[in-house]
Amino acid sequence: MLCPNFKPFPVIQTERLILRQINAADTDDIFNHRSNTDVIKYLDRPVIISREEAVHHIQILNIQSENNESVVWGVALKGQQNLIGTIAFHRIDKLHYRAEIGYMLMPPFWRQGFMSEALKAVIQFGFEVMQLHTIEAQINPHNMASAQILEKFNFVKEAHFKENYLFNGKFVDSVVYSLINPMQSNIQSQSLEI
Repeated sequence: MLCPNFKPFPVIQTERLILRQINAADTDDIFNHRSNTDVIKYLDRPVIISREEAVHHIQILNIQSENNESVVWGVALKGQQNLIGTIAFHRIDKLHYRAEIGYMLMPPFWRQGFMSEALKAVIQFGFEVMQLHTIEAQINPHNMASAQILEKFNFVKEAHFKENYLFNGKFVDSVVYSLINPMQSNIQSQSLEI
């Protein structure tokens, strides 16, 4: 069974970014992200309407990380404190070595390769450190930018579910993408050939 351990919190650095734990000092950034209708347009999650909600959201994220239930990184430019986005593994299925990945980025940082840089590092962490077999992403089918970045990293579209969940009084569709750990996939195929 998968035994993720996020203690101490796993800080990840890339060429331009630092992926770090979100804390109380990030309240304004989290509020700005989660209240920005452009950012959450396709997340199908409620808008945060107060800084108190942002504080509570950060507390929940850190409790889940402490309990090894999920891990959410704040994405910041190196040398800066402000968060430009977040990226996470949640819905970790320990029995089946799976986790769902989710991410968001503030509009001024779109189309500059920042999310690709963060996604590459987090996928590597998921496969090499967490030992995941599969990383899954569930997206709104209208979120073409998210579909494109997933396909760039060889995620495969597995399903399009019609009206499979309720949000704001309306049933909405979701699309599921997945990526199998290439090292584990190779090991399995080699063992079949022997």
